[in-house]
Amino acid sequence: MRSSKILFFILILALATACGGGGGGGSSSNPTAKTLVSISLTPINPSIAKGTVQQFTATGTFSDNSTQDLTTSVTWTSSVTSVATISNAAGSNGIATSVTAGSTTVTAASGDISNATTLTATGGGSANNVIPITVNGALCSDNSYPNKPCVSVIVCDPTPGTSSCQTVTDILLDTGSYGLRIFKQALTVLPPVTSNLAECIQFGDGTSVWGPVQTASVILGGEPAVQVPIQVIDSTFGALPAGCLNADQSLAVARYAGILGVGLFTHDCGTTCVNSANNGIYYSCIGASCSGTTVSLSNQVQNPAALLPQDNNGVLVQLPSVPPGGTSSVNGNLILGIGTQSNNMPSSVTAYSASSTTGEFTTQLSGSTYNSFIDSGSNGFFFTPPPANPLPTCPAPNAAWFCPASTTSLSATNTGASGAPSGPVPFQIGNYISITANASNSVFAEIGGTFRGGFDWGLPFFFGRNVFVGYGGSTSSLGSGPYWAY
Repeated sequence: MRSSKILFFILILALATACGGGGGGGSSSNPTAKTLVSISLTPINPSIAKGTVQQFTATGTFSDNSTQDLTTSVTWTSSVTSVATISNAAGSNGIATSVTAGSTTVTAASGDISNATTLTATGGGSANNVIPITVNGALCSDNSYPNKPCVSVIVCDPTPGTSSCQTVTDILLDTGSYGLRIFKQALTVLPPVTSNLAECIQFGDGTSVWGPVQTASVILGGEPAVQVPIQVIDSTFGALPAGCLNADQSLAVARYAGILGVGLFTHDCGTTCVNSANNGIYYSCIGASCSGTTVSLSNQVQNPAALLPQDNNGVLVQLPSVPPGGTSSVNGNLILGIGTQSNNMPSSVTAYSASSTTGEFTTQLSGSTYNSFIDSGSNGFFFTPPPANPLPTCPAPNAAWFCPASTTSLSATNTGASGAPSGPVPFQIGNYISITANASNSVFAEIGGTFRGGFDWGLPFFFGRNVFVGYGGSTSSLGSGPYWAY
């Protein structure tokens, strides 16, 4: 089990409720097995804004008049997937995601028994640019870890004349990477892979993912679909290169179904991979033989949020404050665009320019200076403690985390890559073992750990803040990207 999660590209930056089985056994006095008689659905005929989600619940009534929650065992279908899709994936069963305005029939079936209701998606005003976030909530799988921000995306077959789509949940929201990556096991709608282009991505926690690059039609919220190269995570594709020999082999190992990288840049490698075959990221595979290759910008994995016809100059991450000691889960929003609609207008925030090559700015803490970045894919504050403020680490197996005797209050100063502006960032580091001892809580504002690659402002940084991510090459009222603003 991983003790910490630090998800960002090393090359780029260094450059619901668990459900138990239900059935009851027979007894010697009544050996007749009970049978399913009917299924009821809730809610009935709901109406939601396009680009939002709706959790449906199926309850079975049996021949002995007992009832049981069947949400995770029935088969869910949507009659019009262009209006809304509905998930049968573990951890997100019965979650419908609306795509555009209209109506669709949602059906839950178990064998010959089924029931249906109507889901209506409305225009929703500005809701087309909103993607719900649940931190350790309904959009996350049961196989989670602390401070895991999850979203859903809609993936469709890009073949002309087809309309096969699916909603994929348990997608990790990551402002420290660029592009969409989904495990092969979670994808059901894409045609067989024909490309020989594959990719090795290494993350800051020592993990990696490997798999082919394939074009998909991707829908974010209620925005128009964009065709974009994505990475299909598949450790069995070709031969693993040296950098991905430890590539995650399954959803269970990675503990997510995929990653949505909405960081500062459009392309996940940029000109480095256009000009050099020895980039360590892209490979050409012929059979089981894979060798480094150059790749054009158009064929690289790309951030789909930056390719939208509108709302494409950045994103806003909104998450509520988290009390000391943590909470079970929190809900927030990923809002597409900056200053493009009424719900993403910057107010009372300061923009900090980032390096156009690394996406970093500067953090100073107790006399030490770090290259730093803001990374929702990391689940804590990660840095090397300065000599003036040493922080003890926890005993094994949690040695990657800090365990001070009492919660320690710190204050750092962030400075834009251009040398201005500068501003203070107060934060706290608590005892990881003590804080996480409450098994009912999974979201914490004061956890952190060791990291020698700079200063990683992970997910706790987002709690109680509006954090804007301004894309390189785009502009808004906050200035020209790339920049962070909060």
